[in-house]
Parts: sequence; structure tokens; C-alpha cells
Amino acid sequence: MNSTSTANAKIYKRLLTYVKPHRGLFVISIIGFLIYSSTQPLFAALVQQIIDTLQEKSREKMYYLPLFFSGLVVLRGIGNYLGNYFLAKVSLNVIHALRCEIFAKYTQLPTAHFDANNSGYMIARITHNVGQVAQATTDAVRKVVQEGLTAVGLLVYLFYINWMLSLVFLVVAPLIAVLVNYVSKRLRMLSKRIQESIGDITHITSELVNGHRVVRSYGGESYEKQRFVDSSLYNRRQSLKMTTTSAVHNQIMQLIIALALAFLMYMALFFMEQASVGSFVGYLTAAFLLPRPIRQLSDANSDIQRGIVAAESLFEILDEPGEVDDGVYQVERSKGALEFKNLSFQYPGANELALIDINFKAEPGQTIALVGASGGGKSTLANLVSRFYPHESGEILLDGVEINAYQLANLRKQIALVNQQVTLFNDTIANNIAYGSLSTATKNEIASAATDAYAMEFVSKLDLGLDTEIGENGVKLSGGQRQRLALARALLKDAPILILDEATSALDTESERYIQAALQKVMRNRTTLVIAHRLSTIENADVILVMDHGRIIEKGSHRELIEKNGAYARLHQIQFKEHPEKNDLPGASLYG
Repeated sequence: MNSTSTANAKIYKRLLTYVKPHRGLFVISIIGFLIYSSTQPLFAALVQQIIDTLQEKSREKMYYLPLFFSGLVVLRGIGNYLGNYFLAKVSLNVIHALRCEIFAKYTQLPTAHFDANNSGYMIARITHNVGQVAQATTDAVRKVVQEGLTAVGLLVYLFYINWMLSLVFLVVAPLIAVLVNYVSKRLRMLSKRIQESIGDITHITSELVNGHRVVRSYGGESYEKQRFVDSSLYNRRQSLKMTTTSAVHNQIMQLIIALALAFLMYMALFFMEQASVGSFVGYLTAAFLLPRPIRQLSDANSDIQRGIVAAESLFEILDEPGEVDDGVYQVERSKGALEFKNLSFQYPGANELALIDINFKAEPGQTIALVGASGGGKSTLANLVSRFYPHESGEILLDGVEINAYQLANLRKQIALVNQQVTLFNDTIANNIAYGSLSTATKNEIASAATDAYAMEFVSKLDLGLDTEIGENGVKLSGGQRQRLALARALLKDAPILILDEATSALDTESERYIQAALQKVMRNRTTLVIAHRLSTIENADVILVMDHGRIIEKGSHRELIEKNGAYARLHQIQFKEHPEKNDLPGASLYG
């Protein structure tokens, strides 16, 4: 057995371990298939008995043979039901277990995995690939057990009647084995291509659904349609190749078996002269019943090969290491003192450092603003605090304890994060505010958080209020309204550390007023890291850090940095010239 066959055997063996918890049901299904399969050679034996009875003119046998035939039909039906029903039950349990296990794994994978992998492939794994595994654990197993036992039963009957003639099947067995081995390799290759194309189709569709406004605004309909057509055509080509391979394989196998049967018939005519007519007809009946189960076994092989490729992609995910969570330190509520010591960081696969020798300290309750051009490392710094990416060079301390020493869930309990790109779920406003670990909050607590975030200003006007469904990612709300819900969520969490990543940069003037007023409440008595594009909004920060190409190039208060007349002063001057009206907005500062 070569290494590929060994690997495939291991994958299928691992897949079958999911059947183990349901082995009782599986045994019942096997018993059902045994009953079903035993009826095939019994039908051949029945034909033999009918013909012999006619020749002998035995009236006694004429009475019980019809009853025997009826009993066989009933027995066959019972066996078929038991086998198929209980195997389907096992299969659906396996699919459910695999699907839940994959989804659970997705919740544990590190952020870097999501950055590196196409969302379409990740979705296709849990939909299409699990379906392929279903085929390998239902139809394939059913065919292997049911038709395999049928073939074995017929061969036993043939060897029982005339073992010398039946040796012809041992001659063709190696030819069938070589054919099956070649076809299996080709089916696995094609299955892999089909799965990749399904991932492409899912990804392109997802991008169109999520970005339909941009597609229409920039006339991208034709481009997207062509992308989808090309991907679908590729899928069609590979699927046709798979169908052709299976069809040709079946016909060649049937031809080999037909030639063997023709030779068998020729030999039987010469060497079964002494046998009764019943034995002769019964033997040939059993022989001609044999091609069907062999063809079904060939189809089962196709399902198994597709299932092996699908299972391999699922097990790759299940074997991926989750987020590193070796920390054991826990605290109910931290004080919020953050310190960065000699911190450097490089993204996996990147050529340059994203952060270089970062050193600063945020005292409890202080507001630290991070400013600078895009790509300066501001968001990277914020992501490292929440341990979305692991840092190896330097230290990040929370209350004097390195954040890697914290239990991951406990660390994130201390941090409330508000992004520019708000993530909302297709649920009610209340459930979006009280999300995840906040789900135990009372309606009064939710309403209070919404009020403090100035969200009740628009929520109260909705017919269902906090129970209003907001659509996928809050599509029914404006940008300002979505941002206020994110702030309400942060308020409800009441964490000692608040990270605001460009939380107001994309808002209109009126929305910004509401958000800034809400932020004043959110930031009270919390250590706050603010990533700001508009310098006018961070003038009252305790410390402003100016970042450029991963380094802190300036540090100080607004007044100190203006007097220094360096990079910050130049940025401030440019923005003041571009947007002089911003400095005259009521509540223009987040902290004034």
C-alpha cells in the first residue's frame, strides 16, 4: 500500500470515529443490510427450487414455494428499512457533530488565520464539504455494506454450486483492482478542484452581497457577472470530468464482468451437463445478479473518494492550532494601567516590522491618543492589546502583569473595543447591545446604556423600540446610529480599558455631535486608547503619540506638540487649513 493510500485510509478511519458514539444504531443498520443481502442468493436458490419442483412435479413443494417467495419479499423490505433508516440516523448525527465542531473551531482560530484565508472557502467547508462527507458516511457506507454483502452472498452461492467454474471471478479480480485504484486517484484530484471552485463561487457571491452598493455605484455588474460565470464554468468542467470518469469506469468494469460471465456461461454449458436444470438455471441467475452490486460498489467508491477529500479539508481546520491561551492570571476588574516596553512586532509573512521599539505608559483613567498617517502602526498597537496577534518582542503590561500571563477571556473582559467599522448582527437592537457575555443584562440596563450612548434618541422612535430587528450588519440603520449602538455595547460592558479605533472619522457633523457626547460618558474613569484621524477631536487627550512607520516620533500634550512645531504641528496645520470649520463645532473635542 503506497503512502497516499495509507493517508486516505487514515482519513477515512478518523471519519468513522465519529460513528463510534452511535455504534448501537450502526450495528442495527448492519443487521438490516445483512437481512437484505441474504435474500439475493435465496432468490437464486428459489429459482432453482421452482424449476426442480416443476420437473419433479412435487405438489407438496408447489404449496410452500409461493409462501417462501412472499416471505423473502417481506424479509427484504424489513432489512432494507432497518439498514437505511438507522444508517441515515447515524449519518445525520455525524454531520451535525462535524458541522458543530468546525464552527466551534472557527470561534477559536487566531485572527491571523482569518486574514490569510478566503471567507468563501471557510463557508464552503461547513456547507458543501460537510455534504460530501455525508455522502461518504451514508450512501457510500450503505452501498458498501448492502451491495458488498450481496456480492459476497452471491459468490458464496456460486462457489457452493460449482467452485471450479466460479474461479473465473478470481481471474478478473486483479483487473478490477487496478482499474479502481487508477480511478480513485483521478476522482480525488477532481474532487479537490471542485471543492476549490465551490469556495470561489461562495466567495464571489459573498462579495457581491456585501458590496452590492459599491458594485452598482462603479458599474461593476458586468465584471462581477463574468467572475461568477468563469468560476461556475470551471466548476462545471471539473464536475463533467468527474461524471465522465465515473461513467467510463463503470462501463469498463461492466464490460470486464460481462466478458467473465460470457466465459462462465460457455464453460457452464460444457461442464454442468450432469447438473439438474434447476441448479444450472439457479447458478446462471446468481451469476447474472452479480454485476449490479459490483456496479453499486463502484459508485460507492466515487462517493468515498469525494468524502475523503472533503474530510481532509475539514480535518485540516480541526487540526489547526487555536489562539494561544497559556495564561492563568485572572482579575475581576483591573485598574487599567497599561505599559508598553520595547515592543516590536512583525505580521506573519511581512518583510518589515509593523511596530518598532514602542515605549509608553497609560495611567489608570488617562486618555492616550494615537495619530499619524495610515500604515503608521496605530491599529496594530490596539490589536496587540487585545491579543488578536501574539507579540514576542518586548512587553505589554496591564497593572504590571504581562498580558500573555492573563487568561485570554479574562484579558478581553477588561477591554471594550469600538471600531470605525461597526459589526452588528441580524438580531434586535437589545440583543446587539447585550451581545455575548453581556446577554444576562436586564432590559433596564440595556436601555440605560442606550440612553447614555444617545441611541435612545432614535430607538424610541421605532415601533418596536429595543426589540426592532436591524437586518444584516445593521443595514436598516445609518452610520451614526450603528456607531451609537457600538458605544452602547461598550458602555454596557463597563470595562476599565476602552479602545476607540477611528470611531468618529466617517460620520457626518450631526452624528459626530451625538457620538462625541456619548464618548464623554463612555471614557469617564477609564483608560482610553484613541486612534484618531481628526486631530481636533483629541486636543484634550492627556498624551498624544505621533506614529510614523511603526515608530513613536513625537510624544506630549496638544500644547506641547504645537509648541514643538514638529510633525504633529504640521499635521494640525494641514487639517486646520482643510477643515477650519471643524474647530468651531460645538463639542468638537472628545474631552472638552
